[in-house]
Amino acid sequence: MSQPEDDRRRPIRHRGPITLRGGEPDPRNAGTTTDQRLLDRRGDSGFVHTDPWRVLRIQAEFVEGFGLLADLPRAVSVFGSARTPRDSEYYATGVQLGAALADAGYAVITGGGPGAMEAANKGACDAGGMSVGLGIELPFEQELNEWVDVGVLFRYFFVRKTMFVKYAQAFVILPGGFGTLDELFEALTLVQTRKVTRFPVILFGSAYWSGLVDWIRDTMVAQGTVGPNDLELLHVTDSVEEAVQLIQAADAAREQHTGEPPSGDPVPGRAPVDG
Repeated sequence: MSQPEDDRRRPIRHRGPITLRGGEPDPRNAGTTTDQRLLDRRGDSGFVHTDPWRVLRIQAEFVEGFGLLADLPRAVSVFGSARTPRDSEYYATGVQLGAALADAGYAVITGGGPGAMEAANKGACDAGGMSVGLGIELPFEQELNEWVDVGVLFRYFFVRKTMFVKYAQAFVILPGGFGTLDELFEALTLVQTRKVTRFPVILFGSAYWSGLVDWIRDTMVAQGTVGPNDLELLHVTDSVEEAVQLIQAADAAREQHTGEPPSGDPVPGRAPVDG
């Protein structure tokens, strides 16, 4: 009896934009990632594994990302757990959010994975908007989800993070884990230090995020490690409509302050939501 075709498929790994089928060319790299090999101080042999060579690879990854995303319309980065099941209320919310952002004229950028990321990409795609996925090389393989229109796989987390911020007007954070928290606090740090301005950071799901907000207020603010005004950098909501309106209001404030329209153009054929 022949083996089912799905069982005979060779394992697939991605190394940035490179696809590998059947394993690593160099067995020493099996089970590792490019990021890990960069940060691991154990010695490597050969020029292609030295830091000067890696600088060129990092430069190439920035160029590739900038080239792909430079012509995006206005966009919003949406984060959330890859483990969010499709029958979850947060998955349904992600679909609604992606659609509402597309209807408001924004492209939707996610990490391109499953779960909450897939939900936001699906909503944007179904609504006729631009759906973007910025994937990352991981020890466990993760393909870009099927709802990504424009996608790229990165080797380095810090290059990918730059793309999330540079081409977005706002962050919307659905319930998630360590990776989601990493993106959340990265954004808050950039806004707090004014590396980016008028950049809404929206926590979606008050039941999930209330404990974190309470801890920031009752512990961090109380002990003076952040200022009372820093709490205002966070917006907590359970309303898709409110989330979109917060983003539009920040766009309007940015335009009024600079005298220039927000970076990027609305998605063709999409009118902004009244807010």
